[in-house]
Amino acid sequence: MPQIKSKTSIRHIRRIAVIVAACLVFGGLAALAAFYYIVHAPNVNLGDEEYAYLTISQDKTYEDVISALDSSGHITNMSTLKWVAQRKNYPSRIIPGRYRISDRMSNNRLVNMLRAGMQHPVRITFNNIRTTEELASSVSGQLMLDSAEIINLLNDNEYLEELGMDSITSKLLFIPDTYEVYWTISGRQLIERMGREYSRFWNQYRLEKASSRGLSPVEAGILASIVQSETNKREEMPRIAGVYINRLERGIPLQADPTVIYAMGDFSIRRVLNQHLAFDSPYNTYMYAGLPPGPINLPEPHAIDAVLDYEEHDYLYFSARADFSGYHVFAETYQEHLRNARQYREALNELRIYR
Repeated sequence: MPQIKSKTSIRHIRRIAVIVAACLVFGGLAALAAFYYIVHAPNVNLGDEEYAYLTISQDKTYEDVISALDSSGHITNMSTLKWVAQRKNYPSRIIPGRYRISDRMSNNRLVNMLRAGMQHPVRITFNNIRTTEELASSVSGQLMLDSAEIINLLNDNEYLEELGMDSITSKLLFIPDTYEVYWTISGRQLIERMGREYSRFWNQYRLEKASSRGLSPVEAGILASIVQSETNKREEMPRIAGVYINRLERGIPLQADPTVIYAMGDFSIRRVLNQHLAFDSPYNTYMYAGLPPGPINLPEPHAIDAVLDYEEHDYLYFSARADFSGYHVFAETYQEHLRNARQYREALNELRIYR
């Protein structure tokens, strides 16, 4: 009889062991499932959007980042995100930048991206820019940059000498286009990047063409900035460029109204008057022959190419059409130009545009 009890006890113990083992297995599986859910399951819900962006500036703390993610409404479970962030020591590794968050991103992917500083590039553009201050404001508005830093660098002749520019011509480095850079790029890095883009634009073909026209790249850029200010009609740019080339070759002052407006710094002027022409400035091409010392805006690539491919003709003058179409009438003689200009002045008077 004792043997029977012993065998029963052994079977009972084995049964308990199997149950305990099964519980441990199922418990382990449950723990693994919970771990997977917390770490690897999707925790970002962007709704109909494919991406969202998070910008972290230099002064932001871990609490600021968590608050921004929470207020975005894109995180399904903030508790699990914070748990993963703590385990990966993210609070002590806040890296500034602009990050792209994808729909259905897991906590693991999101935290790894942020703690590794894996930024997504920013697409920056700049056009319709006249002054260094406008350029700095435009750039700083798109990047984590102080406009004062850009202004100081663009006025630093010793620094700019390495790039073949000076404080008067430095804006030419910024050829209008769309560029991809990191949001945290420094001022020096940005200007040096623009220097590389400038060198890429001024390839051997354009350099040889400018040389054959008797122009340096800087001179071509300055002239292009004037042509661009005169018309927004691309097909007319080579003809206007030809007028200015003719005047330069004959030593006739350019007499370009946009240079006077730039010299005065009053871009609200719609009608250049004699009082404006008397404003003394090296940018006043009525007062001083030749090109002004620097560009009066950021010339677009097509404006520069219009100068390099200027139209050869005998025109020395042009005036805006009286129909305000944006096009111009061209003249070879001053008498013919006076008639054209008078028609335009009369059209301005009819619209009571006196300034």
